[in-house]
Parts: sequence; C-alpha cells; structure tokens
Amino acid sequence: MPNMNDLEIEVAQLIIESLNLGNLKVDDIDPDEMLFNGGLGLDSIDALELGMSLSIKYGFLLKSDDPDIKNIFSSLRALSRHVDVNRR
Repeated sequence: MPNMNDLEIEVAQLIIESLNLGNLKVDDIDPDEMLFNGGLGLDSIDALELGMSLSIKYGFLLKSDDPDIKNIFSSLRALSRHVDVNRR
C-alpha cells in the first residue's frame, strides 16, 4: 500500500464506493496521483458525485465555483487535506 494516513485511506474508500469503482482497492490508488485527466481518469460527473458523498460524510459543501477547486481535487492527498481542514 502506498504511504497513506488514516484519512487518506478513508477518502480513498469513499471514492471507490461512491463512484462504484469496485475493480479498485484502496492500495491501488497512489495518494499523489491525479484524480482527473489521467490518473484515475475521473470526469466531471464523478466530481459531482464525489462532492455530494464528501458533503454527506464530512458535513461541508464543495462548490464548483471555488477558485481552488482544481487544486482540491488534484489528488487523493490534496482532497484529504481539504477534508481534514473543513470537516465538521
């Protein structure tokens, strides 16, 4: 398994479950790999679904017009850091 902390493992599992990526396991995801445009190959629909799942699980809203949204979703590690700072 790539070197991941507990929250990164939890968010990776949420990605797999919420996007029905049953062919992946948590340890298949490199925490620094891009989530979109290569990497896991996620698309804008995946971003919406993942954003809703994160909102439900962690109690904060990810807005598509956030000027930092591309950085937030750039990798599992970046997304997990954002979750850590904003979760309730």
